[in-house]
Amino acid sequence: MKIAVFVSGGGTNLQAIIDRVQSGFLPNVEISLVLSSSSDAYALTRASNYGIPSVVCSAKNYPSRELWDEAVLDHVMKSGATLIVLAGYLSLLGSKVVKAFSNRIINVHPALIPSFCGAGMYGINPHIAVLQRGVKVSGATVHFVNENYDEGPIILQKAIEVLQDDTPESLQKRIMVNCEQVILPEAIRLISEDKIEVKNNLVVFKNDNREEKNEDI
Repeated sequence: MKIAVFVSGGGTNLQAIIDRVQSGFLPNVEISLVLSSSSDAYALTRASNYGIPSVVCSAKNYPSRELWDEAVLDHVMKSGATLIVLAGYLSLLGSKVVKAFSNRIINVHPALIPSFCGAGMYGINPHIAVLQRGVKVSGATVHFVNENYDEGPIILQKAIEVLQDDTPESLQKRIMVNCEQVILPEAIRLISEDKIEVKNNLVVFKNDNREEKNEDI
């Protein structure tokens, strides 16, 4: 299965996917495109280091969002990707891409949806909100993408304890390493092996012993 990974920044989650492909955890997966919303994203360097084709496609470089939407879709179609993975991608996708890849776009969000999600809840912001609210458990969610922020069907979630001495930065790092970089590759594996489907806007698992594959999920 070919995937297109969308990025906006450093690409740590992209690296986690690359590492899982190379380790054999994702034997049926090839990253055919890295698409970035920013020319300054270090994720582009990561892609180059592994010979992965990449492109910068920023909405601000197009006269309308409609034309940008068409350009994004064209890049993905030409790459041959059948799944789009949003890995730290900060732009809201256009309707043409979402419709063309219905239930074939996944996103990792750094909180336990439906808490601390929606417009503006990206980057460090969910972790700031978590600490301000005083919740005791946070984590990450991988979900399918629709035209609204963080509202698509949930695929996987993983939680960790919020420590008393956590800062937004320390919580962000622990969730990224212990949650995001665990469940995002796992969700890709499940899709590549046709182990999940969407029914009534809910994800249903087919015959799959996930505990044997990845005991910490």
